[in-house]
Amino acid sequence: MEAIREWVEDSPYCRFLGVRLDHLDESSARIVLPYKDENSNPGQALHGGCAASLGAIGGQAVARAALGPDSGPWHTAQMQVSYLAAAIGEEVVAEAKLLRRGKELCFVKVDVQTLEGKPIASTTSTVRGRMGAAPVQHAVSAGDHGEADPGVMGPHIGKVPFIGNRGIAVEHMVGGTSRLVMPFHDDNADQSGAVHEGAVLALLDTAGAMGSWAESGPGRYKASTTSMQLQNLGPAPKADLVAYGRCVQRDNEIFFTDVEVANAGDGAIAARGTVLYRIVT
Repeated sequence: MEAIREWVEDSPYCRFLGVRLDHLDESSARIVLPYKDENSNPGQALHGGCAASLGAIGGQAVARAALGPDSGPWHTAQMQVSYLAAAIGEEVVAEAKLLRRGKELCFVKVDVQTLEGKPIASTTSTVRGRMGAAPVQHAVSAGDHGEADPGVMGPHIGKVPFIGNRGIAVEHMVGGTSRLVMPFHDDNADQSGAVHEGAVLALLDTAGAMGSWAESGPGRYKASTTSMQLQNLGPAPKADLVAYGRCVQRDNEIFFTDVEVANAGDGAIAARGTVLYRIVT
């Protein structure tokens, strides 16, 4: 269990967030995240990428404990994130519970809430232990059109504390498509030295949101990610990453945006998903 605690608390990304492991056994975990301005959106609201990260961290912590230390390397093969409410300037707690353990898969539910019990987010994940198997060759992303127009909003996105601290920058954000880059740096790293899954999820979430804004156009509107589905195709690489977002459908205030996150060097797909975004115009 001590190795898992070290992974949770001492991975550079988790250390930057301020994550603390309060409890862990083979079927449950409790993770605490104190409030920090660096993890916020404007208005001191906890960034959705932090909530998704807690789901990934909690899911992996329980899966590692359930499957055992020789079952790695591990990755969150699939996750559903539902954003229920905002946490404004307050500490949150993630309660992870093992739903079922298989041979190499664990199904884990994580509920993120305030100390008073207000639900903030809920995740269900399928975590895979690769049992020492050799890495496989990843599919290569087709990329996008190659255009580079960040639009009106793009240059300002990095001013959001959590996004700026990830090093995320917008290269393109018009016409229903987005392209964001996240250069590798230590504060986004896992204990292994690769990019932490939480940072990958934050990039995917942001690319989906920006793809939605690229479809609607800028304005003083209320907006938020309502939910997202994502897959990590394997343990994340140690590399600069690029995310391609494409809004495939708009239904009034709801935007359905597909995202691929790829290695910026060789184009290998690290993660993929769909973001359900809401913009009330």
